[in-house]
Amino acid sequence: MAKLLVWARRRFLIPAGLTAAVGLGTAGPVFHTPKAHAEVGLPEVAPAGRSFTPGKRRDEVVDVYEKVKDAVVNIHSERTVTAPADDPFNRSPVRPQQVNGMGTGIVLDPRGYILTNFHVVDEVHALRVRLHDGAGYTARVVATDKEADLALIKIDPARALPVMPFGTSSDLMVGEPVIAIGNAYGYEHTVTHGRVSFKGRDVSLNKDTGYKGLIQTSAPINPGNSGGPLLNVLGELVGVNVAIRAGAQNIGFALPIDFVVGRAAEMVGRRRGGPRHGLVVKNEVTREATESPARRVVIVEAVETGSVAAAAGFKPGDVVDRVEDVAVFTSIDLERALLGKETGAKVPVKVSRGGAPVALEVSFDPAVKVVATSTPADVAWKRLGVKVQPVGREAVAKANDQLHGGLLVTEVVVGSAAATAGIQKGDVLVGLHQWETLRPDDVAFVLNHKDFASFLPLKYFLAREGKLKDGWINGTP
Repeated sequence: MAKLLVWARRRFLIPAGLTAAVGLGTAGPVFHTPKAHAEVGLPEVAPAGRSFTPGKRRDEVVDVYEKVKDAVVNIHSERTVTAPADDPFNRSPVRPQQVNGMGTGIVLDPRGYILTNFHVVDEVHALRVRLHDGAGYTARVVATDKEADLALIKIDPARALPVMPFGTSSDLMVGEPVIAIGNAYGYEHTVTHGRVSFKGRDVSLNKDTGYKGLIQTSAPINPGNSGGPLLNVLGELVGVNVAIRAGAQNIGFALPIDFVVGRAAEMVGRRRGGPRHGLVVKNEVTREATESPARRVVIVEAVETGSVAAAAGFKPGDVVDRVEDVAVFTSIDLERALLGKETGAKVPVKVSRGGAPVALEVSFDPAVKVVATSTPADVAWKRLGVKVQPVGREAVAKANDQLHGGLLVTEVVVGSAAATAGIQKGDVLVGLHQWETLRPDDVAFVLNHKDFASFLPLKYFLAREGKLKDGWINGTP
């Protein structure tokens, strides 16, 4: 959840004069059917365990490529385009044309779950993935996040795939060397390198579409690089390449990985389906020294009442170390570790609590009684006395063009906490305390926060008649 004070939920849009780094062509690649491989387990290699041998020839770029090349895939797509007739009065049918596209993907899970950009897979009717070893597979789209320009696709590989190690974009330095790997113009696994040219670059295509907070890099990014990795010289993923400046030289852009992690975890969680685990977590990252590997951990922020996580004994502050046989470094790991778990499954989890190891078990057994929980919309209604529905940024842009949307108040109970605080029907609630409110879940997060008592009186922010207003909710709603 983003902090409201900096409006940093980081919605990403396409910049003016820029083009998404996805390529279109007229000829597709030739795939072969790979020989079956026996599925084998992968040794866990955390970023901290990686060694490098810099030298005049075998430098960091060579080492990084050798370490991560198998976690990068080449994507080829087909989509049908109907070109408009030259004569607007010509009523003869327009013949559809088949257009080939290309992009890049990053392996998130050994079973073949791959992250790429939404625009790489948008409206495609055929999707193929080729691995570094040449094996080709049909892929399918399993989850999308259009607003973040991210998508999750799935192949069924004959062997377990290596997973990309995650770093952080929080401590990137302007001038720091970075490396890009991608399917540039269909030239698979092309490696380029350059520098971080700027951090937090905002660019826009038009009044409705733009990106915020991008990493700008001089590493050459080309059509086909979309969805591919931007890495530091330690071999850590720091960004997902997304766009280039049309007509420019070496001006490319990437989504910061710290933004991508949360959105990718949400997509994996949606793909997982089934019972909610009930954990609200945050990703934290530290680095002992500039040249030290990033150390990522997942910390439990809150546990939903009556959830399977509550039944398992999770507590706020727990550090999730391992879910079954998956080491947890990011919230993506937490979600992917639960993929494929069916009703009745019992999943062992190891956490650190106050520095001491604790063993827990998450049970999806229907015999385990789980108390029914209120929906986020119910929480807003019962505790604040409002009914809300999400609206987009266009509803609040006049009040502040940095806003990403909000919650339209459709009903207010007379005498409720919201009514007493001056909130009216037709207002758009855009923040509580220091967090944005884009969904009812955001309101529930604030009201159910373990430190909620310290938030009182509760500050709110809303858009009304094109102006941004704030106020206080007193008491304990």
